Order: sequence, then structure tokens, then C-alpha cells
Amino acid sequence: MRKAVLAFVFLVVGFNAWAGPAGLVSKPSHYSVPETMDRLVAVLQAKGMTVFGRIDHADAAKKAGLSMRSSQLVIFGNPKGGTPLMVAAPSAAIDLPFKALAWEDAEGKVWLSYNALTWLKERHGI
Repeated sequence: MRKAVLAFVFLVVGFNAWAGPAGLVSKPSHYSVPETMDRLVAVLQAKGMTVFGRIDHADAAKKAGLSMRSSQLVIFGNPKGGTPLMVAAPSAAIDLPFKALAWEDAEGKVWLSYNALTWLKERHGI
């Protein structure tokens, strides 16, 4: 199931990646931040993943009297897949459920970022 989700991410945002901080994968999106997230959420749900939450950072900043570029985080997973990982490596719970972030950079380009599965495996010895 995780492979299907990652395959979708590649299809939605393309195959070019930006090398960011260790373990972070960032891929450009051809859509706005809200549309990128809407499309991702639709596929996650179609694949049987649970969407636990969606956070609009820019909206929260606006409510606090601040401003920032568009940025939304979706928290998702599947307890059937995540629970065995947390049983095997309890520290993995800090990174589960999975998260994906759509964000706009200073040039107005939209990116979709997520933690690389290989990095998560190495980080928690899974």
C-alpha cells in the first residue's frame, strides 16, 4: 500500500526531486498547495489509508495575525501497517502516522515533501 501511495506522489508531482535535509524528499507539484493536498488525500483514501488530519499552516498563521506562504500538512496511515512497525521499533511512533507537506517557496513554486522510507527504516533500525 505504501508503494502505491508513493507511486501516486510521483505521478502527481513529477519525478524531479529537490535534495533537502537528510531523509526529506521534496518533489515539485504542478498544482496549488490546496489542490496538491486535495489530490493526495483523495488517492490516500482510495487506497484505504486513514487521513487523521489536515493542517493549514497559513490559515493558522493568519488567525494569529501573521502571514506566511501557503503550507498544508496531511497526517495519514494505516494501523495495520504502522502498528507492527511500532511494535518492532517503538521509537518509530515519533514518525508515525506518516506526514506529507505541500508548501510554496519564495518563488511561488509548490513542493510536496515527505520523509523517505529508507531514512525512516535506518533511523529506527527497522
